[in-house]
Amino acid sequence: MIDVQRLRVLRAVAEHGSFNRAAGALLLTPSAVSQHIATLERTLGHPVAVRSTRGVTLTEAGRLLVEAAEAISAELDQVRHEIDRLTAPRPRLTLATFTSGGRHLLPAALARFVAAHPEVELTALESEPEAAAPMVRSGAADLALAYHFDGPPPVRPGERPALDWIPLMEDPLRLVVPRGHRLAGRPAPGLAELSAERWVIGCLKTEAFLRRYAELAGFELRVGASTTDYFFAQSLVAAGVGISLVPTVSLAPSPEVRVVQLEPPRPTRHIGLLLPHRRRPNPYAQSLTEALTPTAHGAARP
Repeated sequence: MIDVQRLRVLRAVAEHGSFNRAAGALLLTPSAVSQHIATLERTLGHPVAVRSTRGVTLTEAGRLLVEAAEAISAELDQVRHEIDRLTAPRPRLTLATFTSGGRHLLPAALARFVAAHPEVELTALESEPEAAAPMVRSGAADLALAYHFDGPPPVRPGERPALDWIPLMEDPLRLVVPRGHRLAGRPAPGLAELSAERWVIGCLKTEAFLRRYAELAGFELRVGASTTDYFFAQSLVAAGVGISLVPTVSLAPSPEVRVVQLEPPRPTRHIGLLLPHRRRPNPYAQSLTEALTPTAHGAARP
């Protein structure tokens, strides 16, 4: 039988690239790390790590074990959080959420949830999807409000522990221009018509997404300002710094800007919930999911 502690040691060796650095991280001696790896190799009958003057590299068997170790560690973390939840004096629910989704979709849903479940100690944590998914896998969050752009949702088939993706709404990105801009009031311009424009970026992921679309349209993006806040980006548009691409749920009404719908295919953000795949779903997570559904449907605009 493979010892879980030895898998933990192998993960540290893979992460740090040497027995000495792994020993320091684990508060062990290098000799103890070496003995753990040697015992693991005897148990398997295969080498898992190769030492050289440049450090340690894993064999194919070692890489497979590290993948298993990461899944086992995540499962154990999730179980620990579940046991903590069961033994807590009050039921608890932790939600991870990205900022604009939390601002626009959560207040009404949380009001319904709190009214229905006043006994629950609710915690909301701000987190982008790439950080929220590991939180749900480990049990640090019970569910996450997340999004992805065109492409598959942020779950990988066969990954353990598995996550479920529950789609809530499509969130098309809109063009935001200053009030007197030549495109204000224009019906559905194409992205190629914007090749000479200066852009205000409201999110780094939007920038990468927009650059791909610009490349397909045959031009290079000119960035006049870059922020991590869609609302700040829209204020910069109002000031005449440039134009911006903003998700529908993040639009902030202002007399100084105009919102324009692009022609198809329109860039779209897909919003949904990440939940751990379990035989016994968390009833409070299910209840919050049900509370979010009508809110998301109401927030979706054509």
